[in-house]
Amino acid sequence: MKKNIVTILLAASLVMTSTACGANSKKSTSAKVQQHNDAINEVVSDIDADLGGERESYVEYECTTIAGADMYEETVANAENAKSGETKEQDFNTEEYNIIKENGFVNVADAPLSTFAADVDTGSYCNLRRMIRDGWDLQNISGAIRTEEMVNYFDYKVDSTDNVFSAQYSIGDCPWNDAHKLLILTMQANSEINIPDKGSNFVFLIDTSGSMNSQDKLPLVKESFKLLAATLGPNDRVSIVTYSGSSDTLLVGSNNLQEICSVIDQLEPYGGTNGSGGIEAAYECAKKNFVENGNNRVIIASDGDMNLGITSQSGLVDLIKEKKESGVFLTVLGYGTGNYSDANMESIADAGNGNYFYIDSIEEAERVLCAKLKQTTVTVAKDVKFQLEFNPAEVSSYRQIGYENRQMSASDFADDTKDGGEVGAGAQVTVCYELVLTGSGEGSGSSLKYQDTNLNEKAKTGELLTVSVRYKDPTADKSQLLEYPLKDNGIGNRADFNFICGVIEASMVMRNSEYKGSATFDSAYQLAKSGTNNDRFREEFCELLTKLGADH
Repeated sequence: MKKNIVTILLAASLVMTSTACGANSKKSTSAKVQQHNDAINEVVSDIDADLGGERESYVEYECTTIAGADMYEETVANAENAKSGETKEQDFNTEEYNIIKENGFVNVADAPLSTFAADVDTGSYCNLRRMIRDGWDLQNISGAIRTEEMVNYFDYKVDSTDNVFSAQYSIGDCPWNDAHKLLILTMQANSEINIPDKGSNFVFLIDTSGSMNSQDKLPLVKESFKLLAATLGPNDRVSIVTYSGSSDTLLVGSNNLQEICSVIDQLEPYGGTNGSGGIEAAYECAKKNFVENGNNRVIIASDGDMNLGITSQSGLVDLIKEKKESGVFLTVLGYGTGNYSDANMESIADAGNGNYFYIDSIEEAERVLCAKLKQTTVTVAKDVKFQLEFNPAEVSSYRQIGYENRQMSASDFADDTKDGGEVGAGAQVTVCYELVLTGSGEGSGSSLKYQDTNLNEKAKTGELLTVSVRYKDPTADKSQLLEYPLKDNGIGNRADFNFICGVIEASMVMRNSEYKGSATFDSAYQLAKSGTNNDRFREEFCELLTKLGADH
């Protein structure tokens, strides 16, 4: 019995793979779907016969969505239960998140330099917003909480300059630990400098596998890309590549909105998920249509669940690292629930000169792909790295809040072969540190000894730290250096400071951080609410906190 069903499912996998691999036959998407469905129906009929005509709907569901034998052991067990009259409630939630080990305090005497890559991703916040709205239990999803992405989702006031980056910072009392100070620094990329002037070469890489068959996946992807297509200028071109069991290039270098939307409208979900094959095809398409002094970018939309080709996170990262050497940038758009792989989507964005967003609604698609089009799709600074040097005469120890998976060694900062992060036109990067000042009674004896014997004239200036930024122009191989010495000049913008504090407190409470101090959802709500400034996105964050139990 078990052997027969396994054989049937494996046969289904081979049939569907061979069906999906007919990329060169130029069959229409609907024809492929029909072939796929015929194969599924045959498999289900065979299972029916093997079970004596008795089966539960989950057998058909599994065969349709996993494209064969990906989960055959569980399917077989369920089929045998069905034959014996037993039923089992299924839990198909297989969402994937990387483990995050929260940053701790570091003594300045031991490590005066804090070095990390820039990160403008916002995927974590939108994904959490979806979970909160759907009533998830947040106790077991600490990997989904990346504080820097929550903070970076929102816009803050920065006085623009003619430089590549403008800076705004505040230093104030830390709300969850009144013995500490809090540094909040926002760097904003110039929205006009280094803008490519030869147009955009976009490749829409769309996951059309069977797992994308839900309203919050492929249908939302299609509407999202049509929004983006409507923003195209006369020098912009779009190609469309899809992947399921294999990849198909459906459109090359079009500027015709009607043609682009027509191809998008015909997309239907079917088959397995060969993401690596799609990535190969998309980058090849981008390379063939490469625009010198233009904006060359692959934009991938997927739930991140990949079960054919290269499926390991490390393998996908290696593939993306290889492809980014072509000079093509990457935008990663995550969609859906249940089997969503945040781990894959974030990892390939970080490795591929890219950025990562999660799209949970058409409103979010409009925000990312229209309102913030330049920030999302036009890189003005690549391999951006930060290094903060703390003055031991002023700061005893520090804790960086967030950026756990973007940490670098101090020596990597000046090494132009080491990757940093990519920053789009007008995009902001906000960095937060909890500080223990010298003389506060906290810190190690060794740092006090260091201060007593090694003070120099620069250490006596009152500067708490110096922020150094390295970046490359989008087509350059050599980095440039900017430096910003910071003194305690108080809080520059109270609304922004309070709101960011509320976001940080909420993230610490959600993950039950050992550093949360007096933070609660109530205090996070009060801080955030006092800094909303009538901003609808900030107001929305406060509404989410009330769903988590904040007293308002």
